[in-house]
Amino acid sequence: MASNDPGFAQAAAPAVDPTKGMVEAGKEGLVEEERLVAPDQFDERYETSKMEIWAYYSYYIGNNGLTLFNFAPTAAQNLLYQQAEAVGGPDNEYLFFAGQNRTINSIILLCNGISFAIQIVIFLLLGSYADFGTFRPNILIVLSIIAWGIGFGWLGVHTVDKWQTGLGLYIVGLIAYQLCLTYWTAAFPGLARNTRIMREKAQQYEEGQISRVEYDFTDSMKRNELSNVAFYTQSVGEIFILAIIVGVMFGLHVNASTANNNWGLSVLIAFASGVWLLLAIPWFVLEKRRPGQDPGMNIVIAGFWQLYRAATQIWQLKQSLFYLIGYFLLGDSLNTTVTVIATLQNEIVAYNTLQLTYLLLVGIAAQAVGIWAFWTIQKRYGLSTKTMFNAVAVGIILLDGWGMIGIWTNRFGFHNTWEVWVYQVFYGLAVCPWYSYSQTMISEVTPRGKEFLFFSLFSIIGKTSSFIGPLVSSAIIDRSGNNSTPFYFLFALSVVSFAFLLFFVDVAKSRVEQAQFLERERAAKDKMRSEESL
Repeated sequence: MASNDPGFAQAAAPAVDPTKGMVEAGKEGLVEEERLVAPDQFDERYETSKMEIWAYYSYYIGNNGLTLFNFAPTAAQNLLYQQAEAVGGPDNEYLFFAGQNRTINSIILLCNGISFAIQIVIFLLLGSYADFGTFRPNILIVLSIIAWGIGFGWLGVHTVDKWQTGLGLYIVGLIAYQLCLTYWTAAFPGLARNTRIMREKAQQYEEGQISRVEYDFTDSMKRNELSNVAFYTQSVGEIFILAIIVGVMFGLHVNASTANNNWGLSVLIAFASGVWLLLAIPWFVLEKRRPGQDPGMNIVIAGFWQLYRAATQIWQLKQSLFYLIGYFLLGDSLNTTVTVIATLQNEIVAYNTLQLTYLLLVGIAAQAVGIWAFWTIQKRYGLSTKTMFNAVAVGIILLDGWGMIGIWTNRFGFHNTWEVWVYQVFYGLAVCPWYSYSQTMISEVTPRGKEFLFFSLFSIIGKTSSFIGPLVSSAIIDRSGNNSTPFYFLFALSVVSFAFLLFFVDVAKSRVEQAQFLERERAAKDKMRSEESL
């Protein structure tokens, strides 16, 4: 039966071949005719337009991570090193933080973990309500305003005496950035499923012209298209933004002194925040406020009820649960790997703003090529989302393997300047597609109409992994005194998670489980309403 709460359209049907009973006259009396019902039902008022799609891409070009994800952590770590030098001399790497003396890398990893731990609570609160009504866009608008405020706030934090304030901005900035990114991303399944091509495919399916497998394949490819093109467009746009930033850095003479370099980092963060603000406006204006679920009860109660249902029923969504486990493990490995390599990279290039900008330019250019290549190959050969996801997982394993070499030798393993350039190219080509395909995989195992809740739950898992991984790596570094030793842990984690995802996640089975989940929820709501009416 069709679900009462479609999420992004006004009605939706489950993910198995349903039928509708129709009655027509026959020679021997009334005959019931059964008719297929497409999983997605359409209202032309909410059909996705090209301008809306490009506005969606535009927001991502602005929220490219340069502000609170890339350069804000660098600025915070830079001030930490200057403070360590001020209190203990040029060779000192220890500061008293959170009750004990810690290395700079350990402090950064700990702050990373604190930030992600706080995000868990916020995601639980917001995600349980975001699928209801038409107020969802307001959540992203408010979160974006907070993020911009933090970005502009860095203009007042560029001297060593404000290193603690810098850490605070770093922690809160990561929270704002990740929340904005998650609730922007959660909109793409609804955009894809309200496109004209999906409306046409729904008609063809209901008329028996195509099979359910063909309908689901078109749906999957359309979601992959929006996710990949958004990432590709963002990458190209980010190259132009970085090119402008290089000019700004020269204008500020960042190589002239430490103070100029500190100021340059703060200006860079604020400038990128301004670009984000301007590019977000089209999405805020053009996004169609499609009706979400009907809560069927008081909105406050409905949020907790939905969260409770998801927590208790997730065990019956076995494929969603399996992907959630694999996503946790592989995300833990990747998030921590990127953080560890970033700290090593920052040391190698001595926090030089121009050098870091050049590295980002190379990395993002490779990222654009990588995502274009992955999407082109997927389209040409009709490959599944899971196949592309597995290819990215292999790239992560190779990255951790290279870092592990650095435990035994200084010749390789992120100890040399040439390695950070090679890393940026390899990471862009082979690993960055993770940020597109991992999100598309979430949409593959998410019941229709539950996108914001499930994206929140998966984000919580991702943040939990980003909380645990850095803490484990921080402890490893503190005990060994070697910044490369976490790669032992990360390499093993990548291999185990890849094997789990490869053998245990089945997207076809997941579609059946999603249909059953929606039917059980519909029945539970009907039962609750009938009991209330007695």
